[in-house]
Amino acid sequence: MMRLVLTTAAVLALAACGEKPQTAAGVKSDIPLFQGTSNAYNDPGWKAGDKTSWEQHLKTRLQNGQNEYNRVK
Repeated sequence: MMRLVLTTAAVLALAACGEKPQTAAGVKSDIPLFQGTSNAYNDPGWKAGDKTSWEQHLKTRLQNGQNEYNRVK
């Protein structure tokens, strides 16, 4: 009886450790990122569908916001 209780407790404890699959619900991955979105939070200088403008904004963002050499003086 004790063995059955311990086995059941071990199985339940290990079942709780399982990871659920993570899916990208609602994300359309077939559209290139530079095509843009239709929300109001886009950068004002960026034009949707313009790949060079998209790349330039990414470079600027990298240099201004994510480069510690430029931020710390």
